[in-house]
Amino acid sequence: MEVVIAKNYDEMSKIATNIIRDQILKKPNSVLGLATGGTPVGTYKELVRMHKQEGLDFSKVITFNLDEYLGIPDDHPERYMNFMKSNLFNQINIRPDAIHVPTNIWEHVEEFCQWYEDEIDKAGGIDLQLLGIGPDGHIAFNEPTSSFASRTRVKTLDESTIKANARFFNNDESKVPKYAVTMGVGTILEAKTLLLLANGKKKAGIVAQFIEGPITSMITASALQLHPKPIVVLDEDSASDLKLKDYFKWVYSNKPKKYLEEQ
Repeated sequence: MEVVIAKNYDEMSKIATNIIRDQILKKPNSVLGLATGGTPVGTYKELVRMHKQEGLDFSKVITFNLDEYLGIPDDHPERYMNFMKSNLFNQINIRPDAIHVPTNIWEHVEEFCQWYEDEIDKAGGIDLQLLGIGPDGHIAFNEPTSSFASRTRVKTLDESTIKANARFFNNDESKVPKYAVTMGVGTILEAKTLLLLANGKKKAGIVAQFIEGPITSMITASALQLHPKPIVVLDEDSASDLKLKDYFKWVYSNKPKKYLEEQ
């Protein structure tokens, strides 16, 4: 696992953006897995800037989002499709038919989940999957005890997740949907590269557990230890509990020049 420790949120976002930019430049028709929440907003802003000021081209890119709330109204600002349109899609030159976000309706949801998996396969699999991490260590909406072989499916959200996400619903937990459609851990692990972002002191404990602790379904982010190419980008606060913090900094600052050029 490559662990990159940035000085702050802005630097974390720029490092993540550069990794995504390099993926697109290397493969213009890249398949990107995207995430929502507060953490990737800075990354999306920087991608928009790169598109507008540097000509970063998204015309051949295909995207698949990790998850979506079930039962949330189409026009709700916290519906993840609307979040993505506001923060990224409406500001870049991506084709509308290249955008995939899970359904928000219950009707035929099981059939939709299988269709979503099939569409990822038809696209050739995800080249780079962007991830965040929840307060209990979940990735996407794969709450504790989720199988590492799990696929796209309906999940009941944990109370801690609902409490954490209440800030997006005027701090009213009763307004946070209790169910979501999410990519499974197994689906996520099939992406060629995983890029997980975390920031803030509140994430420090769980970050240390998923990076340095045991692999366990109680912390689904720990599944990244099983992946051949996981990259974790942190700010100083979220990295503060890592026992190997100095080592991770040493490794990153001493990457062989040839390796850096090949990236």
